[in-house]
Amino acid sequence: MSARDEILERLKQVQRHEPLPPPWQSRRDFADLAARFVQVLTAAKGEVYQVESLAAAYEMTNQLLRQMEAERVVLNDERPLRNLPHLSSITYHLVGQEDDALRNFCATADAGLSSADAALAETGTIVLTNGPGKSRLATLLPPVHIALVPTTALTTDLFTWAVDFSRQRLQSSLPANINFISGPSKTADIEQTMAVGVHGPKRFVAILYD
Repeated sequence: MSARDEILERLKQVQRHEPLPPPWQSRRDFADLAARFVQVLTAAKGEVYQVESLAAAYEMTNQLLRQMEAERVVLNDERPLRNLPHLSSITYHLVGQEDDALRNFCATADAGLSSADAALAETGTIVLTNGPGKSRLATLLPPVHIALVPTTALTTDLFTWAVDFSRQRLQSSLPANINFISGPSKTADIEQTMAVGVHGPKRFVAILYD
């Protein structure tokens, strides 16, 4: 037996099977998750619109695109976005189609559209995972990011979401990337002078729909 095998054998002999800790129970309690999400995200310089349905979310999205006079829009291939009515004045690029041109399109796009895997009420944060039809470029390169967020995505805080997420992914592979977005891109220098939009979108809009 080699020295390595001898060490491994000794380790096996002292292994103990410890019970797993109980499921996480959040200490946070918000009477209205949507109200808390709106309050905190707005304080972080994000914009939130609450609407009563997905159809109303489509209408609000196109209203915003008209207001900003958008000409090029990239959107992730996600269920809430697949039936978005297209405006004749806009050129669209759907992630997953001709992805060799995706980076160049996103670099010149006026807005990027996505859904959200989760919305954290405590911090006003949306959670985005990557995967087929979902690209970071669509939400990081354009100057405006619009997210269509269903109220079913709302949860209390990061820890509560992490427990649910780990259970869902227990039998499958984890995504290569997870983004947490709490408003537009912000940075500050040593004197705490705030600059918005330096490292990403300078405008972030969440459309929260029932």
